[in-house]
Amino acid sequence: MKPAAVWKSEHQGENPKHRGLLAFLLIVLEWTQPSLPSPLRPICDLRVLNHFIKEAQDAEAAMKLCSEGCTLSDTVIVPQTTVEFDVWEKKSALAKAQEVQSGLWLLQEAFNFLRTSVTNTALHSHIDNSVRNLLSVNAVLRSLNIQEFTPPASAAEIEGTWRVSTATELLQVHINFLRGKVRLILLDAQACQQDVS
Repeated sequence: MKPAAVWKSEHQGENPKHRGLLAFLLIVLEWTQPSLPSPLRPICDLRVLNHFIKEAQDAEAAMKLCSEGCTLSDTVIVPQTTVEFDVWEKKSALAKAQEVQSGLWLLQEAFNFLRTSVTNTALHSHIDNSVRNLLSVNAVLRSLNIQEFTPPASAAEIEGTWRVSTATELLQVHINFLRGKVRLILLDAQACQQDVS
């Protein structure tokens, strides 16, 4: 098997819409590669999350340049992104997981709605990629034995939310959520703590 780093460099020119899937496949390839001497588990490697954040920033930049056909037709519910660290540290692992997973679900729902609102087809690939990356983050959480989230009947049932009215606001929430609560839950994960101890 080729070293994952070599495989990655040979495929850097792939279609941008496949980059999120590529990053997740690299997680699996590097995690299962038997020749490596017990490295940090790639699912705990924040470079993968940083890749998703960079793509979210690219989507935000593209949205800011859009002048037509790039608006939300209605407000959408999104998760709160602010973190009070003393409060966060006191929460149970289950409470943290549910907060992050519900936030990821809200963002997926919001992006799916944005996809139907935006008529500028040039932005569709960015939106689709954002959804794929959110699904990849969910897959990473499941691989860390974090209990799977069961979506509620309505987004209004989830606590700690607010509404945004523009696509740019939605994309900023996406970036901040990845930088904040998603990063924190990966750092807090027991499997990752074992790897770095």
